[in-house]
Amino acid sequence: MSQYYDQNAGKNTTVQEHDVIMRGRRLLEITGVKQVESFDNEEFLLETVMGFLAIKGQNLQMKNLDVDKGVVSIKGKIFDLVYLDEQHGEKAKGLFSKLFR
Repeated sequence: MSQYYDQNAGKNTTVQEHDVIMRGRRLLEITGVKQVESFDNEEFLLETVMGFLAIKGQNLQMKNLDVDKGVVSIKGKIFDLVYLDEQHGEKAKGLFSKLFR
């Protein structure tokens, strides 16, 4: 699995940890977040150290945001977690086109 994300292999750079912890489908704690691209009560789009992460749900709210540490906590009813990368290129284009209409 790590072969997909070791883009800096052999370099002396420190890659931030990325973890997604879900508690009871009501609370998400995510580390390794570079930036919050967009969010509303039904969808969050986060840029993480391992690519873009789309979170869909109902009554979603940002509970905690620590930009310096790259930590985001989201509460609400979680329906879907999807990483948008090269394999989901068409889906990513569709998502970005919705955001920038």
